[in-house]
Amino acid sequence: MTQRTYRILLTPEEEGGFSVSVPALPGCFTQGETIEEAIEMAREAISVYIESLEEDGEPIPDDSKNLEYSLTLAS
Repeated sequence: MTQRTYRILLTPEEEGGFSVSVPALPGCFTQGETIEEAIEMAREAISVYIESLEEDGEPIPDDSKNLEYSLTLAS
């Protein structure tokens, strides 16, 4: 089994829960009521997305070599 790494972005929603996007996989979105559920739903969405890429013979992106930093700027 190949191991791949993906960055996921969890965004709190006003009505509750979290939306999740996977920047390396355009159009890969999901949601969950809790952070734990959102992460589990992301795992499932990523798996389905990758299966679709494999079936279509498309290359499979991987975030493992990307670096990420968060910057806070004072105004």
